[in-house]
Amino acid sequence: MRTVNIHEAKTHLSRLVREAAQGKPFVIARAGKPLVKVIPYHGEKPTTRRLGFMKGEIEVPDDFDEMGAEAIETMFGGEDER
Repeated sequence: MRTVNIHEAKTHLSRLVREAAQGKPFVIARAGKPLVKVIPYHGEKPTTRRLGFMKGEIEVPDDFDEMGAEAIETMFGGEDER
């Protein structure tokens, strides 16, 4: 596997990334000490969304959108305290 120093990696990043994407990984090193390995990205498995998994377990009250209306009005639209 090819090892390049940081300066070379910065100078030729586009080419190095293109080559890594084509299956030619490389290592970036500082003062000869390997720091990171650049390899092709193959994507992640999509996460499965479990819609409705709590159905029947919770209940939303009919007045949900009005709950706490008085307290909110007092906090944000309350009387002037001058």
